[in-house]
Amino acid sequence: MNEIFLDTETTGLSFKEGHKVVEIACVETKDLVATGKVFHKFINPKRSVPEEAFKVHGFSSEFLSDKDTFDKVADEFIQFVKGKKIIIHNAPFDLSFLNGELGAIKKKLIDKNLVIDSLSIARNKFPGTSNSLDSLCKKFNIDLSKRTKHNALLDCELLREVYINLLDAKEPKFNLTNIKEDNNVSKEKNYNKKVLEIPESEINLHKQFLKKELKKNYY
Repeated sequence: MNEIFLDTETTGLSFKEGHKVVEIACVETKDLVATGKVFHKFINPKRSVPEEAFKVHGFSSEFLSDKDTFDKVADEFIQFVKGKKIIIHNAPFDLSFLNGELGAIKKKLIDKNLVIDSLSIARNKFPGTSNSLDSLCKKFNIDLSKRTKHNALLDCELLREVYINLLDAKEPKFNLTNIKEDNNVSKEKNYNKKVLEIPESEINLHKQFLKKELKKNYY
């Protein structure tokens, strides 16, 4: 079974309070190695983007105004993730939005049995510390220099690297510059085979962390 690394950006913290998805990114891998297939869409939420949300992801109401609404991309999204293991950091957050959007247009919801929450894995491995995506990247010496704002596609790449380290797996990294965002398979297959290892000293340095996780600190 192939894997999907998935992330979203939204207008706020709760679908039930009227907030909507503004970006979906899904990166497909096979045995944690990128296949080159990507689903990436910006979405018109049909509502304003609060200033707090704009500061996080940088997507304004004006930028999103000419993008497709969720119902226009839903079938393509469903087909892309169908039958694949889906890995999400803080899965309840993203699933609440995606299944909320899918339910609103009477589409089949994402099967929670196919979803792996990497945040839960991290909490089990590193109890009592911050396990936000940023914190885990720092813990595993993963480059965060490109993450000036939250971006679903970049976060999928970072999550894949974090997940490999959480599993103590050793796989080649992929480069998003070799991936086309229109679901076409890239012809380039150049992988960086740098192995990420966790120094013992790095673990010992992380004794005090922020108490809030990534999505809870979302805005």
